[in-house]
Amino acid sequence: MRQIIALGGGGFSMEPENLLLDQYLVSQVNKKQPNICFIPTASGDSESYIERFYEAYKKLSATPTHLSLFSPNWGESLESFILQQDIIYVGGGSSRNLLTLWKEWGLDHLLLKAYEQGIVLAGISAGGICWFQEGVTDSGGPTYREISALGILQGSFCPHYEGDEKRRPAYHELLQEQRITEGYGVDDSVALHFIDEQLHQAISSVDGKRAFYVKKQDEKVEENSIQPLFLGDS
Repeated sequence: MRQIIALGGGGFSMEPENLLLDQYLVSQVNKKQPNICFIPTASGDSESYIERFYEAYKKLSATPTHLSLFSPNWGESLESFILQQDIIYVGGGSSRNLLTLWKEWGLDHLLLKAYEQGIVLAGISAGGICWFQEGVTDSGGPTYREISALGILQGSFCPHYEGDEKRRPAYHELLQEQRITEGYGVDDSVALHFIDEQLHQAISSVDGKRAFYVKKQDEKVEENSIQPLFLGDS
């Protein structure tokens, strides 16, 4: 079973007192103490971001570690380091920097190999965009634009869909101009869980948050609501 969990926002980095999305992620591995590796490339290996990751996942019966491409810390083999994980969690930041560095190190190919071997892939914002064909990013300058990503999942991904007032209209504009493929607009506190490249369900850590499938229909942009499962009811 191949799994990807893409967060529009939330989780330990945005809601440190609400770890429902993080707990859901850990629960997808049938193991008492799963290994979870944080990849903070998009933030330039922000020390405070890494510290928050360890603090959160030590509370969740997981064994956390992180991967640095700026100060290599994986020992003799990057491939062996990646493939001994149960979950890979990619942090937010610059999608452009993330994808560029991954290709330089060959990490993009290793993550695909990990995915094919059943290691759960996850991430927030830029770490959600990276798994799709395309995404909406501001990492190329002051305006939002499309960016090509790894293409494991079909379509596009727009994080912080309602949490960032500029992101939703930018996505609509890109769709209107046919600069980006149709795809998912995902709000903060919401994640999409894909199994074998198909959407299994949406989940949320805050009741009332939403996700949408967004496409150009005739001359208009159409949003089809995806109702998340509120994890607080679980």
